[in-house]
Amino acid sequence: MARRRREPRPLPAALSDRRIETGADGYEYEVRQIPGVRAVKNYRCPGCDQEIRPGTAHVVVWQPGDEDDRRHWHTPCWSNRANRGPTRRWS
Repeated sequence: MARRRREPRPLPAALSDRRIETGADGYEYEVRQIPGVRAVKNYRCPGCDQEIRPGTAHVVVWQPGDEDDRRHWHTPCWSNRANRGPTRRWS
């Protein structure tokens, strides 16, 4: 069953904290910090395959131009992704 995607609500400019990072794989990623007060749903981190619970600050990551394929990561999992591979494939 296909999941229905909601249009993301834009963050105020002061909270958006977006940056571009280049990974060890050579790809660029757009990374956005999500403060705990804005985290209202459960997500599954592709780095550790554990839940990101509501109220947990984390990061949302996608390749520029492909926001529909964004993934929610625990901040430490994203920071340490070069030291270990994801437990689940992105695609």
